[in-house]
Amino acid sequence: MSLSVRDHLLTDIIGNRQVKSTVKDEYKNVPIPEYFGCNVFNDEAMRTYLPYKTYAKLKTIIATGEAIDDALAEEVAHGVKEWALRKGATHYTHWFQPMTGTTAEKHDSFLDFDGDGQPINRFSGKALKQGEPDASSFPSGGLRATFEARGYTAWDPSSPIFIIEGVNGNTLCIPTVFLSYTGEVLDKKAPLLRSMEVLSREATRLLHLFGKRNVKRVTTTVGAEQEYFLIDKAYFLRRQDLVLTGRTLFGAKPPRGQQMEDHYFASIRERVLAFMQDVEIEAFKLGIPAKTRHNEVAPAQFEIAPIFETSNIATDHNLLLMEIMRKVASRHNFALLLHEKPFKGVNGSGKHNNWSMATDTGENLLEPGKTPHENLQFLTVLTTVITAVYRYADLLRTSVATPGNDHRLGANEAPPAIISVFLGQQLSRILDDIENNKKTDYTDKQIIDLGISTLPRISRDNTDRNRTSPFAFTGNKFEFRAVGSSQSIAGPNFVLNTIVAKVLREVCDTIEANLKKGMEFNQAVMESILPLIKESKPVRFEGNNYSPEWEKEAARRGLPNRKNTPESLKDFINQKNIDVLKEMGVLSEVEIKARYHILVENYSKTLNIEAETALAIAKTQILPTVIRYQQILAQSISSIKGLVGESTYKTQVALLEDYASLVLDLQKKIHDLETVLTKAEETEDEVKKADFYCEQVVPMMNALREIVDTLEDKTADDLWPLPKYREMLFVY
Repeated sequence: MSLSVRDHLLTDIIGNRQVKSTVKDEYKNVPIPEYFGCNVFNDEAMRTYLPYKTYAKLKTIIATGEAIDDALAEEVAHGVKEWALRKGATHYTHWFQPMTGTTAEKHDSFLDFDGDGQPINRFSGKALKQGEPDASSFPSGGLRATFEARGYTAWDPSSPIFIIEGVNGNTLCIPTVFLSYTGEVLDKKAPLLRSMEVLSREATRLLHLFGKRNVKRVTTTVGAEQEYFLIDKAYFLRRQDLVLTGRTLFGAKPPRGQQMEDHYFASIRERVLAFMQDVEIEAFKLGIPAKTRHNEVAPAQFEIAPIFETSNIATDHNLLLMEIMRKVASRHNFALLLHEKPFKGVNGSGKHNNWSMATDTGENLLEPGKTPHENLQFLTVLTTVITAVYRYADLLRTSVATPGNDHRLGANEAPPAIISVFLGQQLSRILDDIENNKKTDYTDKQIIDLGISTLPRISRDNTDRNRTSPFAFTGNKFEFRAVGSSQSIAGPNFVLNTIVAKVLREVCDTIEANLKKGMEFNQAVMESILPLIKESKPVRFEGNNYSPEWEKEAARRGLPNRKNTPESLKDFINQKNIDVLKEMGVLSEVEIKARYHILVENYSKTLNIEAETALAIAKTQILPTVIRYQQILAQSISSIKGLVGESTYKTQVALLEDYASLVLDLQKKIHDLETVLTKAEETEDEVKKADFYCEQVVPMMNALREIVDTLEDKTADDLWPLPKYREMLFVY
């Protein structure tokens, strides 16, 4: 008997399952510190390849954010070139983050010619500081006309220069921002840098009021836990939906999924562990501080988590890490799936965004202190963050609004679309006590009486962790759990930084006004945060965010509940949200509206690709298969007529009739999706088109999927053309 397509696949996979490493031997069995950051122009490389005065000046500029003059750029460029050539680099690129959601690069050779026409390697300060990609070829939301091509990439000295290794040579990568010819930002990095700057300014101002004049800068820090799936590449390549959309558009639920709860933290299979180890080596070479690796909840799902870094570097590193994992997975004959919901009925993937604030003196502003004064500062910062999340919950929700995340948020595996804050019982009780206190003379002793003195005893395990909360305090940081696994973390973090900076500014203004009135400092602070504690109370929730009761309670509290991306994106151009981004200098109104149009258009394009792919699979793979099986059934039943009893024959005919009915329904569902898809593409207004896709196309896609998944369970296994869930999730 000949082998089926999936039998051949299984044979291929068995052949691919040998455990191997794809990393050069020079990095194996070597202590991590000996090669960590070896492909980064880090402090050690700068000391080696730059004159000391140049090194010192560059370090100062990186710390303060000052501009780099042409003379310094020339000296740095020479040192960088010498380092890069020594590392085997042949080309350089301005590495940037356009509004495509991925990274971009244009490679230029170091090759040049001297006055005698002889080839030399050259890299100028101008080439270091500025590049010129074609701005018309990237999403701009109307900021650029298609005939206006000029755009600029500008070096970001706050992110380290690095080298990407290739098969036949290496490439020097210079992290940059991306700007239009007229100055508007066209990327995700520039708003993040702006938001970090404004938050630093307002947080430093607050700390100066608390007497900490030695603090010069406050940075936001992030640790992004990255979840992902691995399946065998042989299966991936046989699934047109995975190749084109990143998720399975069809697939019946297998008998076994994650119900046995035996995959989470289980022993890591050798082949997967080999992949993880190679990923870590590549990450360490680029200075990415990967810390934790483990099996996640769903079968074939895993996680890698880093140590905290400043937000801009953490963002760069997370984007690099996703690319490293893709490349290493391919070398190991795996396919890496970063979609938020690649498999229906199985837990999806997120990217838990652990966020905090730290001073240049080493203090974490979300760490409870050891004295009443320090705890008053902690309480002020904590209240500021909670208030920011309450006032701008809709904008924070918008920052994680993507077509992929629509499948994950609110699916009893991830936070709901309702943004709320979890603090734990002790902190919540302290805020409630402060809110209900009637005293007006806030001495140190009375602050202790309010219960603030208990804060030093708060541990990271003070209360049970609430895994259902989208924004949870976890000891010395907030964990924003709603970020999607395929997302750049730049968007969520620039929003978070901006709204916190806005409330910090308000708090500082109020404290200063209270001090001018002659209030004692503690009273001035308490009088500034007490109204915020009361105002933001509706966003604090300690219970089960998955429960239907919470959705009703959240509505009663007035919390927004945006259940899909088109609905959520409209909040981006709400005047309140435009005002805060404008006021804090993070985005102009023109830039905001351009981003809104890019995101809306991206939603429609994504859904169009998914719908077209679903139709192609249904018409060219599923329909021919089920018609063939229907024919086999008919021939088989016809051949037994007169050889079996009437009742047996009728039972067989009924089976055929039921199956034929499903085939007919499939044809109808294909037609229905084609019809509604045509109407969607005929809609010219982009906002109406996105709404139409959400309200009309998605339900039709779901209906088509339902009938295909039903047919999968009723069609002979050797005929079914697509690898099944039970194979992809368990055979790797």
